[in-house]
Amino acid sequence: MSAKSFIDDAGAPAMPVFDWASADDAARHEALRRPTQAHAVEVREAVAAILAGVRDGGDAALRDYAARFDRAAPQTFAVETAEFEAAERDLDPALKAAIREAARRIESFHRDSGPREYAVDTAPGVRCRRIVRAIARVGLYVPAGSAPLPSTMLMLGVPARLAGCEDIVVCTPPRADGGADPAVLFAARQCAATRVFKIGGAHAVAAMAFGTQTVPACDKVFGPGNAWVTEAKRQASLFEGGPAIDLPAGPSEVLVIADDGADPAFVAADLLSQAEHGPDSQVLLISDSQRLIDAVAAAVVGQLRMLPRAAIAAQALARSRLILVRDLDEAFAISNRYAPEHLILALRDADARLAQVRAAGSVFLGDYAAEALGDYNSGTNHVLPTGGAARAWSGLSVASFQTTISVQAVSREGLRAIGPEAMLMAHAEGLEAHANAIALRLGAQA
Repeated sequence: MSAKSFIDDAGAPAMPVFDWASADDAARHEALRRPTQAHAVEVREAVAAILAGVRDGGDAALRDYAARFDRAAPQTFAVETAEFEAAERDLDPALKAAIREAARRIESFHRDSGPREYAVDTAPGVRCRRIVRAIARVGLYVPAGSAPLPSTMLMLGVPARLAGCEDIVVCTPPRADGGADPAVLFAARQCAATRVFKIGGAHAVAAMAFGTQTVPACDKVFGPGNAWVTEAKRQASLFEGGPAIDLPAGPSEVLVIADDGADPAFVAADLLSQAEHGPDSQVLLISDSQRLIDAVAAAVVGQLRMLPRAAIAAQALARSRLILVRDLDEAFAISNRYAPEHLILALRDADARLAQVRAAGSVFLGDYAAEALGDYNSGTNHVLPTGGAARAWSGLSVASFQTTISVQAVSREGLRAIGPEAMLMAHAEGLEAHANAIALRLGAQA
């Protein structure tokens, strides 16, 4: 394995370079390991204590956790009408217009993403149907952490509204002054959110999962977050009567596959755009061009110096990788193994290569498809599977907020057509009550 670190003038580590061809399997596994995996046990135990605290202590426990983790304990968790009105009044008009336009694009893309209803006659007199129903009450977690995310409010709220959910509950961390971020509140109004609460972190997930004196229990909890939020969702879903959850949507990650013709400045900017999310984010570049890797490494160092969140990005970069491969086929094999949340194909033949993608949350084709556009306003959803979950999970859509119910209508003719075969199968399985339920009906027709 050949590895070196690029260091900026302040001594902050940028991204290590990793030679895939000369590495053994153990080194390759370690190179693709997510930062959060190193602290999984610690986070799991701490989250379990928080969930138990909120489940047993309700609002009182929420206030304790809010003071401890949110560093603000509002007098009332619920956002009142006056705070919504102040947000709409005081927010920059250009930002309000951008939020409205992003909501429009998200709605345009998601409008047809729900499941369809249909009916089919599987035998004479046997009609089977699928019907669609919205989940009654959904809980949306909108992170604020080191930066508020009104875009996440749109990504969650617009599909929930399109799905027809009657009760849309939102939790978002309070600011230091105890108020909610105005841009998040303005975005919530674009989504017909019914209630917004100023609560963050794992304790917000617990509140929506179990209910407190103030926050209602929700049927399904949605939203991205840090490792604590992701683990809280996972654990809450395992409780008896606990909520369903959308998907594992944890710390942000991006993988870029780039050829020698890619623009190093563009690639570096995409890597940094995800690294600045948090110290536990991870960004990867895979290329068959040593020249490009060297140029991207230099561009990362140069651009890092100019970022207000450079300290955060540098921590993520230290646990990220620039991976040199023999060819692009090997790059796609690594990408499918890693299953990134975001995959950028900075290739001359990006669209033709799309067929090689087997596992990714969202794909960005070509040099001009900046991942940041997907975060905000291209129209697709940025709530995506992380931590390798893209091998089996899909990103958020209207379907995530709905259930499908199967329906069958059987006439006398239909019972005669398929009943005897069902009885044979019941006998084969040793389930005689099943067979009898059909036999009685057939006998009644004699």
